[in-house]
Amino acid sequence: MTQELTSLTEAEILEACQEAIGYRFRQPDLLRASLTHASGANTRLASNERMEFLGDAILGLVVCEQLYLRFPDYQEGDLTKIKSVVVSRRTCARISRLLNMGEYVFMGRGMGHHAVVPPSILADVYESLVAAIYLDGGLEAARPFILKFMGPEIEEVAEGASGGNFKSLLQQVAQREFNATPQYLLLDEKGPDHSKCFKIAAVIGRHTYAGAWGRTKKEAEQRAAMNALAQVSGDPIPFEHD
Repeated sequence: MTQELTSLTEAEILEACQEAIGYRFRQPDLLRASLTHASGANTRLASNERMEFLGDAILGLVVCEQLYLRFPDYQEGDLTKIKSVVVSRRTCARISRLLNMGEYVFMGRGMGHHAVVPPSILADVYESLVAAIYLDGGLEAARPFILKFMGPEIEEVAEGASGGNFKSLLQQVAQREFNATPQYLLLDEKGPDHSKCFKIAAVIGRHTYAGAWGRTKKEAEQRAAMNALAQVSGDPIPFEHD
């Protein structure tokens, strides 16, 4: 619990949280557990870490289900790329912040001086909250809660992914995750004037991602964007840069 809420009773905090998330628990103990950071728990098993593990899987299931239904013509690799963009730690932290979850987290006194709850803890709390709702009301309760916020994320990412426009998709990711706009750097070119190939890399902030070759600059930029998306998501790059 943050310092601002020390004057509130536990019941008042749980009540305020339920108002904020728009879901009322039949088993309030589940909500209490989901809000308990390891620093504020008597034992590690009493913290929200196990719920975070379960919530991550449920979140992935619901988002994958939506992508599967929405994009019947997409291959597994395309669905995986979109899912990794939609379900990221940054996205979870941002949604948690929208719900003001930092106001309801139970943390140890050693962490109580933080004016702002760290994004990593906010992301954990969102995932554990998903698990708590699932355990309390099943998938039929968890799905609408997840899609209320993840639905617009899917819409936005799908818009960028439509037509294979990976530059547009990378721009969305870069602006959302890094508050920056991608630039494209020409690294090399080869071949005669009538049949040149170009090697281009995407640059976000100070980070240059793996370059990719293309028969045109446009093709090379799209491939460079795909490489950057893969690296941001921690996946193998689809186009070798050498």
